[in-house]
Amino acid sequence: MAGDRRYGRAPVSGVSGGEQPFVEALAVRYRGALDRFFARRAPQLGGDTEDLTQEVFLRLATRGDGEQIERVDGYIFQTASSVLTDRARRAAVRAGDRHVCYEEDYHAVEDFSPERVLLAREQVAMVRTVLERLPDRVRAAFVLHRFEELGYAEIATRLGVSVSSIEKYISQALKELTAARMRDEL
Repeated sequence: MAGDRRYGRAPVSGVSGGEQPFVEALAVRYRGALDRFFARRAPQLGGDTEDLTQEVFLRLATRGDGEQIERVDGYIFQTASSVLTDRARRAAVRAGDRHVCYEEDYHAVEDFSPERVLLAREQVAMVRTVLERLPDRVRAAFVLHRFEELGYAEIATRLGVSVSSIEKYISQALKELTAARMRDEL
């Protein structure tokens, strides 16, 4: 292709007016090929292929040395490869795959009003009082199950009793807590 291939202006065939900025000419010519390049090499990025393609042209536009590009095809696709590498590095550093977008339904703002804090403290005090009044084995079974998240079989082994005893202990603790809660609500 005849013409000046340096950063600046280059004649582009098929474009009205004859000349347009060099990067724009490259964008017209290579955009589809770059989109396919990114789609093949990083299918997990899906909709980001346009952003990656734009990043290639941004790098070309900010390339300020004015040197001639001997092999434009190779230069563009080498730049595209660098863009992919940089994106992967950034994703690894930022742990983007573990990022959870904020959604109010899932991350609702909690109301920590003084009234709510007081009610929570009263509930904790009530639970503590009920647990202190429970027989030792019932309290131990309940605490191991609800707070230590152990299964009935493991609790039974630790306390040296049968699984059915653990079921009864936890049931007893729940009945006591429910009764205390009902008394507080009246």
